[in-house]
Amino acid sequence: MKPSIRTTMRCAVAVAAATGLTAFPAAQATQNAQAEHQSAMVRAAHLERMTIPDIQQAMDRGKFTSQQLTSLYLKRIHALNPRLGAVVTVNPDAKAIARASDQRRRVHAARGPLEGIPVLLKENMNTADCQPTTAGSAALLGAQPTRDAEVVRRLRAAGAVILGKANMTEWANFRDPYAVAGWSAVGGLTRNPYVLDRSPGGSSSGSAAAAAANLAAVTLGTDTGGSIVDPAGLTSTVGVRPTLGVASRTGIVPISSRHDTPGPLARNVTDAAITLSAISGTDPADPDTGAGGVLPADIGSVLDANILRGKRIGVWRAGHTGVDRDVDRVFEATIRKLEQLGAIVVEGADVIEPKDLIGHLLPALLSEFKHDINAYLAATPGSHPKNLARLIKYNDEHRAVERMDWFGQMYFTEAQKNGVDLEDPAYRAHRATATELVLQRSLF
Repeated sequence: MKPSIRTTMRCAVAVAAATGLTAFPAAQATQNAQAEHQSAMVRAAHLERMTIPDIQQAMDRGKFTSQQLTSLYLKRIHALNPRLGAVVTVNPDAKAIARASDQRRRVHAARGPLEGIPVLLKENMNTADCQPTTAGSAALLGAQPTRDAEVVRRLRAAGAVILGKANMTEWANFRDPYAVAGWSAVGGLTRNPYVLDRSPGGSSSGSAAAAAANLAAVTLGTDTGGSIVDPAGLTSTVGVRPTLGVASRTGIVPISSRHDTPGPLARNVTDAAITLSAISGTDPADPDTGAGGVLPADIGSVLDANILRGKRIGVWRAGHTGVDRDVDRVFEATIRKLEQLGAIVVEGADVIEPKDLIGHLLPALLSEFKHDINAYLAATPGSHPKNLARLIKYNDEHRAVERMDWFGQMYFTEAQKNGVDLEDPAYRAHRATATELVLQRSLF
């Protein structure tokens, strides 16, 4: 399937205008020429090497505006996305949001550290705007969330420009064990910007590829079992899977409330840290946020190089070294750098999957998925399947669209058949055993 920018019919005209996909009338030629000049001004700033604080400083000094920055990213998406398949939709409100941000900056009323910064969201995060939230599945094209996900609300409160939504492995790679990493029925196949015939990994595929290709200042992904850290590694970006409870999951299409967590992907540590700080905090609708780690009030303290002094950092070599000499060279250089910064490097921190873990973890995940996805679907307005059983039926009835010839829906059918209530003793036993097996392997 050829990647394309998709949206619902009710927003098609607005999105087409925002991406430049329509033919502009002659009367707008002057505006187009001005926008081209403005984009050139931003390009001259070597944006790909700038951190969010650098960008903020440049906007404060009038070197460029959020409108110009947003226009540049929209132009890059329009030019590069046909080959990358990283972005599913662009927000038709993005330019208006940027314009409002510029107005606030002019009167010194910036709302937070992301004021005027364009951000792309993984496509499983609810937005109460014209953009669909589908988790990559055509089954949810008719869904119409009426509230932003909590992390999206926090981004807006920090001043961010919600630029659009990034492609992902459909259903966050929990439809079938043979799912194609980076493919979704809605967005097609995402490609690695560095090697177009390779995968960026999953399931936050589009978020990682977009960050690597500089299609936004920063992106958000979600991670259940490697869905941020894996594509970050494959695209040379910084991905942070925060401790469970640091950031809310409310309004995000779920797999398991025991594992899901949103986090940033960026081109540098500074931007990832600032974004994580912006989305973190307690959410009454997500009780795990009350027990999650609390980030420092001043995120600048985390960005101090001395923060690593005395910190224990484990080295996981198994499977990561001895494969490629260039990778080994970078790996060893990183260890030396950590030591120079005062970290206590602990060798032998290889993570080995405990015996029989999957035999307990998978049944627990299947029950959690059935419970959580049914709750999400039932609570989401719009025309779409309202429970897992109807999702399974939808896939069977739309086999060509959902490419059921490529891979099936084993996780769906197993969850529907074998998933039990979360108060069921069998579920509780599987979850308790899986947790204990992992704790026995903890080195720190």
